Amino acid sequence: MPEARTPADIEADIVRRRADLAAALDEIAVRVHPKTVVGDAKAKAAAALDRTAGRAYVAANRVVTDVRGQFVDQEGSPRLERVVPVALIGVALVGGVFALSARRRRR
Repeated sequence: MPEARTPADIEADIVRRRADLAAALDEIAVRVHPKTVVGDAKAKAAAALDRTAGRAYVAANRVVTDVRGQFVDQEGSPRLERVVPVALIGVALVGGVFALSARRRRR
């Protein structure tokens, strides 16, 4: 048979439950406060941006490493059979840009 509770026990239980309810309501008020909502949204956006920037950095680093591997051997020496043609193409492109620029200035 359940133990009989005294009025003091019941009153203490009511006081404890009121305190628990007040704490829960305070927590809800903090969670739904506009500053808290905005702060949470900013934190989520910053975390997403950090993840995206991290992934972009890793991808860019991988690309740079792959490209560098095409023009430098394992000892760090340039692969002339690949560097020279690319350099010639670069010189030709720059020369073409200067030629077109000079041609336009004459007009």
